[in-house]
Amino acid sequence: MSESERPEPWGKNVLVEFEDGIAWVSLNRPHKRNAMSPELNSEMFDTIDALELDDRCGVLVLTGSGEAFSAGMDLKDYFRANQGKPHLEWMRIRRINANWQWRRLMYYPKSTIAMVNGWCFGGAFTPLVSCDLSIAAEEATFGLSEINWGIIPGGVVTRAVAAKMNQSDALYYIMTGETFDGAKAARMGLVNEAVPKDKLRERVRALARTLLAKNPTVLRAAKLGYRHAKNMDWEASEDYLAAKSAETNFIDPEKGRSKGMSQFLDEKSYRPGLGSYKRET
Repeated sequence: MSESERPEPWGKNVLVEFEDGIAWVSLNRPHKRNAMSPELNSEMFDTIDALELDDRCGVLVLTGSGEAFSAGMDLKDYFRANQGKPHLEWMRIRRINANWQWRRLMYYPKSTIAMVNGWCFGGAFTPLVSCDLSIAAEEATFGLSEINWGIIPGGVVTRAVAAKMNQSDALYYIMTGETFDGAKAARMGLVNEAVPKDKLRERVRALARTLLAKNPTVLRAAKLGYRHAKNMDWEASEDYLAAKSAETNFIDPEKGRSKGMSQFLDEKSYRPGLGSYKRET
């Protein structure tokens, strides 16, 4: 069976809508505020795996159906229902969860945007932070309410929070369990920007179109270069980024570097900082 003949893996716990190169991927358990169950996690992993090779997806937008982005992990279906299961089975459930939320999503070969349309709690912080960019509704509600349940922000939620928020803000919300809105999330740097909810999809669409206009090979290398280099020392990052740049020049079918240089130096038709070089797509 060819890739084109395989059934699409989404349609129940995950919905996908295509629009001119944008794949709008929605967590689809609105009756549970899109809380993440093992079934949803499995479907999400298969979905992003399929979209990696789907030409209809140039930019992946992650959001939630209904009034929530995600309320985090489903306490009943993810935790209680799996109590007492054999250790290897429970480890597999955890691995599938991690596989889509950060192992794959954080290093995804296509650009990703989190569109936080409503409730974003606990475990939802991990895929939020794993996306490259994020736009929230000003009215969205965020919270690390684990302390109120007598537990800590587990999985890698605390690690995700530490990647985006400063220590004072992170500890305040981890230790108090208080909520905050999208405007506050933007001020703290948890998301890039917050806009009124009725403008959210329009703003995300505009951002996605900006990314779609870039050279996809170079855009992918630039984001992966950042993801890896930020954890290296200066000497290692210099070597890594030099190698990444050489690799990108070699595999880029558009030959963007040479075109940009030619348009700037020879044709005088391109000025860096005032737009992109003229792509032939």
